Amino acid sequence: QVQLEESGGGLVQAGGSLRLSCAASGPTFSRSSAMGWFRQAPGEEREFVAAISWTKNSIDYKNNVKGRFTISRDNPTNTIYLQMNSLNPEDTAVYFCAADPQYRTLLTGGAASWGQGTQVTVSS
Repeated sequence: QVQLEESGGGLVQAGGSLRLSCAASGPTFSRSSAMGWFRQAPGEEREFVAAISWTKNSIDYKNNVKGRFTISRDNPTNTIYLQMNSLNPEDTAVYFCAADPQYRTLLTGGAASWGQGTQVTVSS
């Protein structure tokens, strides 16, 4: 059983920044898990945003967040972060943290464990 708890969402004006955090815990969480972020806008399907491997050697982003979002992780605390800069209204969505033993699974849109999500709203 794995628990993923997100925090850091909120309301921000276009051009602003937010930093999301996700702390992983639970008896079955593996520190070597890949972790990542997905988002779901109203009326849309959930989509991949970013992923990072345990070693941090593999990092991937959705094309339209490259250069604006940065994913990072702190392995001793089992926490990942998503620094989001230059936000625009199209970034408005519920952001979900995800974890999976296989990095590739995150890239294909799946994950063994999901957080409850945190709302990010960007006003124009």
